[in-house]
Amino acid sequence: QMDVHGRIREVLAETIREELAPEHQQLSTEDLIKALRQRGIIDDVMKELKFVTDVNEKERTSAPKPSTHFVDREPPVLKKTNIDPTRRYLYLQVLGGKAFLEHLQEPDPLPGQICSTFTLCLHFRNQRFRSKPVPCACEPDFHDGFLLEVHKESLGDGSKMVDATTMLSICDPVHMVLIKTDTFGETTLVASYFLEWRSVLAAENGITNIAVELLGVGTESSVSVGVLNIRLEMYPQLNKMLSSEITSTQFTLERQKTAEKERLFLVYAKQWWREYLQIRPTHNARLVKIFAQDENGVNRPVCSFVRPLRAGRLLDTPRQAARFVSVLGYERAPVIGGGGGKQEQWCTLLAFLCRNKGDCEDHSNLLCSLLLGFGLEAFVCVGTKAKGVPHTWVMTCGTDGTITFWESLTGHRYIHRPINPDDPPLVEQPKPLYPYRTVGCVFNHQNFFGNCQPSDAVDVCVFDLHDESKWKPMSGEAIKSVCPPGATSSVPPFPPLCASAIDAAVTSNEVELQLRILVSEHRKDLGLSTVWDDQLSYVLSPALAAYELERTTGVSAGNEEFQDAIRRAVPDGHTFKGFPIHFVHRNGRRAFATCLRSPFCEEIICCRGDQVRLAVRVRVFTYPESACAVWIMFACKYRSVL
Repeated sequence: QMDVHGRIREVLAETIREELAPEHQQLSTEDLIKALRQRGIIDDVMKELKFVTDVNEKERTSAPKPSTHFVDREPPVLKKTNIDPTRRYLYLQVLGGKAFLEHLQEPDPLPGQICSTFTLCLHFRNQRFRSKPVPCACEPDFHDGFLLEVHKESLGDGSKMVDATTMLSICDPVHMVLIKTDTFGETTLVASYFLEWRSVLAAENGITNIAVELLGVGTESSVSVGVLNIRLEMYPQLNKMLSSEITSTQFTLERQKTAEKERLFLVYAKQWWREYLQIRPTHNARLVKIFAQDENGVNRPVCSFVRPLRAGRLLDTPRQAARFVSVLGYERAPVIGGGGGKQEQWCTLLAFLCRNKGDCEDHSNLLCSLLLGFGLEAFVCVGTKAKGVPHTWVMTCGTDGTITFWESLTGHRYIHRPINPDDPPLVEQPKPLYPYRTVGCVFNHQNFFGNCQPSDAVDVCVFDLHDESKWKPMSGEAIKSVCPPGATSSVPPFPPLCASAIDAAVTSNEVELQLRILVSEHRKDLGLSTVWDDQLSYVLSPALAAYELERTTGVSAGNEEFQDAIRRAVPDGHTFKGFPIHFVHRNGRRAFATCLRSPFCEEIICCRGDQVRLAVRVRVFTYPESACAVWIMFACKYRSVL
């Protein structure tokens, strides 16, 4: 805020002019600091820096310390810094972008005008950061600094300051995801990049500037999207830098090691697939997916997309986790052109969470990871639903042999009871309620099983995964070699989940107000007046809370009180109509347009009659990240005139 960098630069330039002019002597760091002290700049800076300790620190056990983020012109709440002088930090500055050619023609936004924005999300060693949104342009004006903590006490090196050699062995990249948000709040994934930060260990003065070329995602993974200028700096400065030969040798060794592991796994997978096909020629048509492409078009073993993920204090139960995953938006990977083909893209977790929406595979991988974190035996199933559409869902195996299917897009759970095709015709068979038709394989972070039963239809499948005549397993050792923790740099580590930044009450009020205006305008166009009944609106709240509780727990409660309150609110001879609806976005206009398509809702909004009173209630339930479930209820009461 004080433009410290600028002022220090001026003073140093002046000092160097004064001191170096007479005889060209070397200036030491002490001289420079003395010069800054004399001009009182250091005192100003110390006054400005507020060290705020975090209240929640005591409750957090395994969570990382909140790292600093230099923020200017933002509410003062964000001024938290926890710089610990006995720690190594990597200060990563994003100093603008260039050559984002897709935005070449975009006019400069007018002040106050809503425009589409770029946001950069970072993840490094269990720390997550987000840049301030900047308007989309050919040269977007990113100016952000992030302080990344390089070493943690949890790694057993808390007391000593790590040196360059130790840091060279930390092969976690900085994962950067660029998100574009359009004027309607819709997000798209622009690029996903893994930054190799260790080049700074061999840089002069411990500072290096890099131009990072971002490539597109999916079908455009070989096309350049734009270039980011990044400056890396170590804090405190390293006493001894490494030579660039050492760092490049280390990178080459790591790449070779990873490539060799991946090559051996590929050889093994081919051998496994040949054996699988020899069991039955029809196995060729089964959905046995060993590799999948991530957003950068890189083929990775499916097992590496899943690993146990703990949500800390953000989620309390497996069913709540299923609800959270189901309210993340669903969107198929975009395809350019027709042909109805499904573009396949399994996103890395950071890209999925930052974009806040993804395909069914992304949802299944996240749900499976969360259920594994809750200590359940969970697998992702790959198969088809009606009309042969490829689909993935999650399955948990109980200790008593109960098989439960979890639909990651809706949060529904189904118990699986196999039909025995050899039973006589009179034996009553269970009716399957789930939408799944066939299953080709199931996997998690340690196992992969190919279905080798005579039929791959789900309703006759027996999920006894230990029976090799029904499920062909892959070697656990082979999987471990290419999936964490055994694998090296090819697989990005999972980011931690973040708490919601949405204020539920404020958002509920905003959407409700927006809907009231939209309803009044709509009725005005039809020549109808609108009278709102605030008490009736408030009485609808318990119903919305009960709907959300039922979606999360499967238990419905409090219906009697709600019905009683409605009977009291609606006098004799009056009719009450109510229409609840559920969304996972917070766009009131879009929700209203959807509601008008329902004849029941349209009947309420356009209600004519004697003493018509309208009510609307919105309740936003927030979940981790920026996921939220939005319940809306429209209602009306009027005197029945026959």
